[in-house]
Amino acid sequence: MSNPDLPNIDGMLFSAPTADTLFADMPSTHPPRILLLYGSLRERSFSRLVVEEAARLLEAMGAETRVFNPRGLPLADAEEATHPKVQELRELAQWSEGMVWCSPERHGAMTGIMKTQIDWIPLSIGGMRPTQGKTLAVMQVCGGSQSFNAVNQLRVLGRWMRMVTIPNQSSVPKAFMEFDDNDRMLPSPFYNRIVDVMEELVKFTLLIRDRSDYLTDRYSERMESAEDVSKRVNQRSM
Repeated sequence: MSNPDLPNIDGMLFSAPTADTLFADMPSTHPPRILLLYGSLRERSFSRLVVEEAARLLEAMGAETRVFNPRGLPLADAEEATHPKVQELRELAQWSEGMVWCSPERHGAMTGIMKTQIDWIPLSIGGMRPTQGKTLAVMQVCGGSQSFNAVNQLRVLGRWMRMVTIPNQSSVPKAFMEFDDNDRMLPSPFYNRIVDVMEELVKFTLLIRDRSDYLTDRYSERMESAEDVSKRVNQRSM
């Protein structure tokens, strides 16, 4: 008979989180690995320019960065996953410990280019989860006045991809006025916000990257795994 004062859980598969478990391992010493995605194919893409500024900042903070060029990436499901650009994107996603997503806002939403990149990254690849437990910073550029539609949508996607989306974010209004003739971002409060966001991303990545497996270890999934093992054992004994 179950104890009415205790939760209705399988004690063999449940363990209470403890600080000793969380901080048991020695931290990694390699630079944080950050993948940056942008959402425009224009020759002078301001989302790309913002991402390039972000990459410079991340490298100055000791991170290793990769910027994915979405040109040539097919629409989701228009080609097989063996397509070279799809493979490149998925390999970078698996390599990364954190990501930056920056999209222009078009018709009040993120661009199709941005969404296509995320759609090509599955929740699971051969038993590996390329995004789960990794950090994410979201940013957007605007052609007119400042808004937050794209970053709000990116946050929803980050949660769906089981990523740890950091609290801070960046939205750059009238982005065409924020860059000089050499495509470098001018000093401004908008630039300072990007510095803040990248600084926060590095901090969260360093805090989480060695503990992502522990943080994403779920009771419900342990139950499913145990049930799968039980089914296989019963099938073999029949």
